[in-house]
Amino acid sequence: MDKLEGMRIFVAVADARGFAPAARGLGLSPPAVTRAIAALELRVGAQLLRRSTRSVALTEAGARFHADCKRILAEIDDAEASASGAHSVPQGVLSITAPVMFGRLHVAPVLLDFMAQQPQLRSRTFFSDQIVHLLDEGFDVAVRIAHLPDSGLTAVRAGHVRRVVVASAQYLAEHGVPRTPADLAQHRGMGFSQHGAVSAAWVFYPPGNGSSSAGETAHPQMQMVTNAGEMAIAAALAGHGLARALSYQVAGDVLAGRLQVVMADHEPPPIPVQLVYAEGRKASAKVRSFIDFALERLRAQPVLNGRLVWPDPP
Repeated sequence: MDKLEGMRIFVAVADARGFAPAARGLGLSPPAVTRAIAALELRVGAQLLRRSTRSVALTEAGARFHADCKRILAEIDDAEASASGAHSVPQGVLSITAPVMFGRLHVAPVLLDFMAQQPQLRSRTFFSDQIVHLLDEGFDVAVRIAHLPDSGLTAVRAGHVRRVVVASAQYLAEHGVPRTPADLAQHRGMGFSQHGAVSAAWVFYPPGNGSSSAGETAHPQMQMVTNAGEMAIAAALAGHGLARALSYQVAGDVLAGRLQVVMADHEPPPIPVQLVYAEGRKASAKVRSFIDFALERLRAQPVLNGRLVWPDPP
């Protein structure tokens, strides 16, 4: 068995976390897969997989080798696709990663409409609020809601979102409407932290100055800290306190009157929403076609292009 076939089998076993499911996906017998992994480990001189009665897991060496294998195999697939015309005609598998809630609300509808126009394509999505490495994890396109550092990747701006503070009308009627950052010390807050730790202080700016002046920190009485933004929003909807969220996450609830935006004149500067991909103009036809399609759709959405009109604050 050649080296590339051994790599493909290894990646399949690692991704499936088992020899039997990998064998089924590859159309091979489990003993053949076992022999291929044993031969691969013998050739590289390291244990790549840690076996148990229920599953397999990558060793430290295996994790590094897995990332390298996926990169190498992706480059080979891309070279073959280029030779067969994939750079002129969209084909193959389009892999996209995005934040969970943005993916559900905005990426999924765009992707489904795109796939309806490109039935020869297949797609793979991975929605996560953790940063997913585009190349190492084998993704074609990533959605990033952030100011990005310079890199070798291409980033195209699709719009921007605001960081807003919201609460239910019931809560504001009972506890009053905060007008300044100092007022928040008297209010309950719903904090967000990706790791479940105590969330950072909320930062605000003087009206009209944005980031041109120093921000002012505020410390609401945190009643809840969660790594799920939707849970903090649900708590605000139920009247438990203030939640800080990105504007796209609460736009529907604000427009429907279920939540109200407060302290809008103290908001930080907008945050760009960007589509990130590799290879720039040399990107495959499937990537270029999706980027063009997605940009047109996303840029037309009021919640991303700055044309959303919020109801007047209380």
